[in-house]
Amino acid sequence: MPTPPRSSARLVQFATCLGFFVVLMDVSVVNVALQSLRLAMGAGVTGLQWVVNAYALVFASLLLLAGTLGDRLGAKRVFMIGFGAFTFASMGCGTAHSLEALITWRLAQGVGAALLVPTSLSLLQQAFTDEAARNRAVGWWGAGGGIALAAGPVIGGLLIATLGWRSLFYLNVPIGLAGLWITYRYAPTSPAQPDRALDIPGQITGALTLASFTFALTQTSQVGWTSPVTLGTALLSLLLGTLFIWLQAHTPRPMLPLSVFRNPTLSSATLIGLMVNLVFYGMVFAFSLYFQAIEQFTPEQTGLAFLPMMGVLMGMNIVAGKLMGRIGKRALATVGLLISALGYLLLIPALAAQAYGWLVVPMLLAGGGIALTIATITSATLAAVDRSQAGIASGLLNAARQVGGIVGVAVFGFWGRGVTVEGFMAGLGLALVVSVGLLVVGAGVGFVGLRWGESGVGVRA
Repeated sequence: MPTPPRSSARLVQFATCLGFFVVLMDVSVVNVALQSLRLAMGAGVTGLQWVVNAYALVFASLLLLAGTLGDRLGAKRVFMIGFGAFTFASMGCGTAHSLEALITWRLAQGVGAALLVPTSLSLLQQAFTDEAARNRAVGWWGAGGGIALAAGPVIGGLLIATLGWRSLFYLNVPIGLAGLWITYRYAPTSPAQPDRALDIPGQITGALTLASFTFALTQTSQVGWTSPVTLGTALLSLLLGTLFIWLQAHTPRPMLPLSVFRNPTLSSATLIGLMVNLVFYGMVFAFSLYFQAIEQFTPEQTGLAFLPMMGVLMGMNIVAGKLMGRIGKRALATVGLLISALGYLLLIPALAAQAYGWLVVPMLLAGGGIALTIATITSATLAAVDRSQAGIASGLLNAARQVGGIVGVAVFGFWGRGVTVEGFMAGLGLALVVSVGLLVVGAGVGFVGLRWGESGVGVRA
């Protein structure tokens, strides 16, 4: 496939950044609208949770399928379908007049988001054939997500105060239309692999495994870990996961060839992605409770309190794109994980000081290290596989990250369930200790596993 002109490649990069921006924006922005939705629709806690979780459940469940479809049908085509579906579903969310309708449209948004994310990375791989340029492009892609996470709560609060909660979803429409036009006009036609098997049994069992696992974890906040619903769904997920692995090992043309895990770069990046998101999203959830329940911050104040951790994501993603070629992916990922571990470690004494100012530097370290790591493992994943497998590799990495985030919210939320201040703070302290441990382990995984992808040419599956 010929290399696209540099100007066209930059526009493709911009379109993929827009796509990742709206996907993560809708992860963070809806949380600040929960009180408005409660008043507008008379929703209970369970209904509000499903407004948030319906999107995450479908998004996580379909990422592997989306990666396969991108490889089979062409990344450009599937990216545009996903962006179009997400934009149309956003209009549906904005016009919904019942909680049931809103949840249904949120499910549709999740489908669009799942199709959009792995194919956006495939498009970047196709648009930037030079490794250094691709590293920078991935850094900007990650920066788009960082902007969304940092600005989401602040933008959401302003829009709700001025235009109402429906404006949160209408905002996606012009962004989606712009992204679709740029992609249609400037993205090169992606190579399709019509002979690539869809592996329907594998797709179904893979999606059901992720869906049941996600459902089990999201239910813990309502019914607890020992509920028959939680235990039954978790057991179902385990059985389906076992069946999925068996199918992939015995199917002549599986959707996820198990041989890809013999690629140390891909398997290490996937494991690191799971651990990093477990820590990051789990701690964001725990600190949201801390700021609002313990410090008595308003939702707007809480959004601003997260700016050090979220705002640094944008800048450090860009820095990561420039540093990868200079110091190598193994070194950068290892250093990023250790910096983040240091930040979470320093949060323990900072919390004891009982003053927000003491939290700023540790939050900058925690968020900055995470940003360096995510950009690096994403670029390492794209460099370690052939273009024909870029979609499924991206889908695998992002599915692992989504699952990690869901686990983190469920587990850290469970530890922070204490009704007393002392009980909550004890749970938060345990979550911080576990976070430091996981990040240090992740640094070891990166140091050992990413060495084969140091120059961007890994052991290909």
